Amino acid sequence: MSESNTTKFQPSLFILTGLRKLVGAHLWLGPLLCLMYITTIVGNCTVLYLVKTEHSLQEPQYLFLSMLAGADIVLSVSTLFSVLKVFILGLYHIAFDDCLIQLFFIHTFSSTGSGILLAMAFDRFVAISHPLQYTTILTNSRVTKMGLAALLRGVALMTPLPILLKRLPFCKGQTLSYSYCLHPNVMKLACGQVKINIFYGLVLVIFSFGFDFLLIAISYALIVQAVIGIASREGQRKALNTCLSHIFIVLIYYGPLLAITVMHRISHRSSALAHAVLGNIYLFMPPMLNPIVYSLKTKQIRSSLRKSFKKQRR
Repeated sequence: MSESNTTKFQPSLFILTGLRKLVGAHLWLGPLLCLMYITTIVGNCTVLYLVKTEHSLQEPQYLFLSMLAGADIVLSVSTLFSVLKVFILGLYHIAFDDCLIQLFFIHTFSSTGSGILLAMAFDRFVAISHPLQYTTILTNSRVTKMGLAALLRGVALMTPLPILLKRLPFCKGQTLSYSYCLHPNVMKLACGQVKINIFYGLVLVIFSFGFDFLLIAISYALIVQAVIGIASREGQRKALNTCLSHIFIVLIYYGPLLAITVMHRISHRSSALAHAVLGNIYLFMPPMLNPIVYSLKTKQIRSSLRKSFKKQRR
């Protein structure tokens, strides 16, 4: 197919790239990505299993964590086949419709994960500011509704993305910057009336991820205010310690997301390799690190994990 800048066409496929330009990348990236996928899926499935089977983890904080684990599993599976096809099998093509389906799932469950992180920030605010009303405010029913709202918001906001791309002709080639499909990356290959796509993409960033991050920041400002009001230093330390895992996850989630969003806006100034590296960090690191961080930092999860291992040995 022609990659001319003037010839418009409807592509039957796209060419995936990722980190192919790194010297010898295929020798070490394939095994590394396999290890990361295994760690991600095993870790998040373990969180789901522990929250489901351990009565001590039937609390809002861990129910939200299990929802985040579920979103991370779907997000990882949505990129699994195209990424491993590129780095293990050396196959770089993805069908146009498959690309649209993949980007829908990636963006939907990224948005869902962002919404769940917001719900977890609210959980920490209630636990620290209103500890006596914690169980009456965050009932299991409300926790379920908050998780469902995050999912439905993601589906509603991201459904237009493949529809808006499907209507466009393409005239700027077929080569994508990543080993998977993202809306901004696919959109840059299109021509015609792309202003709607650009505007809607900006609306999504602001009213999904931007809105969530703003409310998370406000939640933590209120948490700090509540912690200052705690009389003892030990009480302040314990209160803040319950937030450390969530703060770390928020930083590793929104940091690469912000960087990759900025890079798409100034792509003429940034290298393709930088795009690919940040894109891989954005999609692969948070789902892999979430269960590890919470397992290391949360006493209840560590004790439940040890208890589960003891049961398996019997």
